[in-house]
Amino acid sequence: MMNYELFKEMVEKEFINYMPQEFKDFKLDIQQVNKINRSLDSLTVVTGDVSPNIYINDLYEKYKECEDFQKVLRSAAKSMTYHLRNIPKKFMQCDYSNAKDNLIMIVINTEQNQKMLSEVPHREFLDLSIVYRWIINRDDDGLSGSILNNHLAEKLGLTEEKIYQLAVENTIKLFPPVVKKMEDILLEIFVDEGMSLKEAETIVMGSMPESQMYIISNEEKMYGAAAMLYENELYKLATSFKTNLYILPSSIHELIAVPANVEDPNELAEMVAEININQVALDERLSNQVYYYDKDLRKISLATDILNKRVD
Repeated sequence: MMNYELFKEMVEKEFINYMPQEFKDFKLDIQQVNKINRSLDSLTVVTGDVSPNIYINDLYEKYKECEDFQKVLRSAAKSMTYHLRNIPKKFMQCDYSNAKDNLIMIVINTEQNQKMLSEVPHREFLDLSIVYRWIINRDDDGLSGSILNNHLAEKLGLTEEKIYQLAVENTIKLFPPVVKKMEDILLEIFVDEGMSLKEAETIVMGSMPESQMYIISNEEKMYGAAAMLYENELYKLATSFKTNLYILPSSIHELIAVPANVEDPNELAEMVAEININQVALDERLSNQVYYYDKDLRKISLATDILNKRVD
């Protein structure tokens, strides 16, 4: 079996040969890119300002499973071809009219993403940073897009302040916040897996009697932790509890809220850190801290100061 470096070299040499004829004259670009919480080797068939990526690190994991180089490249080329053919033409070139309604906010861990933050427009928020994602396509297959870097922002003629203004408006419009009880989320999961509603209710109510845990995300369940930037939902929840809140960063996609008068924030932070390491994929981890929402001040602050700021 090839080691990773040899595998990457072979991918760079052979990949374009697996692409349809219509793409064989395009440039193949391989470079290291800074993704959320990690760096990856990205492979791109450059067809315009916006082109889909495939990550060689992920291809190598598939290769280690099957040890069939040709099978892995055939599958990767098929995926690349699909995405190249399905990028809306208006997004193939970078201009303001294409981007202005499709820039959203996401929150990531500041300490873990120093390299990325040096390359992208951003602003800090507690131990997190707000970065901006350009949603390229949104359909039944999910979302595709790219974090806006300094180069694209310059081509668009946008300052960080203007990007922030657009993203604040777009995020709440495209990804409105959703707050649900933990038990309601579990009921949905069990029913989706084929369990009857009665059976699901018996299990959930038996294991979580009178739970006061709420999940905060959005309708897409993608990048839902940005909901903490719209504190109106937190205010309504805190008002219903008649107490302030502790906010647990479940992942970049969702938060967990609990009443602040029933838990110790440092114990909660220990639980968050343990769950991050054991249950959350590295590229989805947000923070090891716990946050405090004061309903009277209508403000979020850090409730803890955990030393391990990184999430890897």
